Amino acid sequence: MSETSWTQRLFGGFAKTSERLAANLPGASGGTAKLDDATLDEVEDALIMSDLGPSAAARIRAKLSEKRFGLEITSRELKEAVAEEIAAILRPVAKPLEITAFPRPQVILVIGVNGSGKTTTIAKLAHLFQEDDYGVLLAAGDTFRAAAIGQLATWAGRIGVDIVRGPEGGDPAAIVFDAVKQATDTGIDALIVDTAGRLQNKKELMEELAKIRRVLGRLNPEAPHDVVLVLDATNGQNALAQIDVFKEVAGVTGLIMTKLDGTARGGVLVAAAEQYGLPIHAIGVGEKMEDLRPFDPDLVARVIAGVA
Repeated sequence: MSETSWTQRLFGGFAKTSERLAANLPGASGGTAKLDDATLDEVEDALIMSDLGPSAAARIRAKLSEKRFGLEITSRELKEAVAEEIAAILRPVAKPLEITAFPRPQVILVIGVNGSGKTTTIAKLAHLFQEDDYGVLLAAGDTFRAAAIGQLATWAGRIGVDIVRGPEGGDPAAIVFDAVKQATDTGIDALIVDTAGRLQNKKELMEELAKIRRVLGRLNPEAPHDVVLVLDATNGQNALAQIDVFKEVAGVTGLIMTKLDGTARGGVLVAAAEQYGLPIHAIGVGEKMEDLRPFDPDLVARVIAGVA
């Protein structure tokens, strides 16, 4: 996909978020506004209502006050100023998921609650690596959810990668063991492992992930190299609670946010960056294979603020 096409898809994907923010910012009907305390209150409220979170909203308000307090500002200038401050929050966490492990394979555990788009994200991530000429293998480590293995196998077939699988209800650690052996023997660059996402029994999930880690550690002390949490943006601020839980049970090293095209709550991306500082590797704005791309903080900031 060309950069122009991706930019257009981002603006389309974030339309609900940017429209919601623009409608609540001062000067939405045109003209200028004086950036006084009352106007800054409106800006802060608009940011919170767009799910950027109280902390990020307060930070952006403080920066606007520091730089422009008392000045007349047009709606366009305000959006651009907000975009710049959003970008300042996002830039430190924008980190592509790179294949750097040696020896290979690089083992990437992908975690997330059921319904977050985890399985399709794994396929899209594998496709991104394929575009960079990396060899990819998938491991169907979510043996708990009905049809999870079949769903991942279907995606593997579509993108033309091999998959290591076992029976439903089988031992995920055994599947991961077999997958690492196969990836090592065949010279695979990236092994992407699906995992269960059942938060209703946190103890079982912790034990399962701990067992997977022990098995990986025996094969490669550096593995897993990445633990990537997939978040559904339509959950808004509830997505932040998922970060809390998965940080505890799995040691999250980075985030991918999906379904940004279906919500006005896309600002939660900013809230996550502000609150946790975890790397954001990629974002998804649709169901197509090309709708997952590495995270561009400046572009996303402009899209959220509605600055074409």
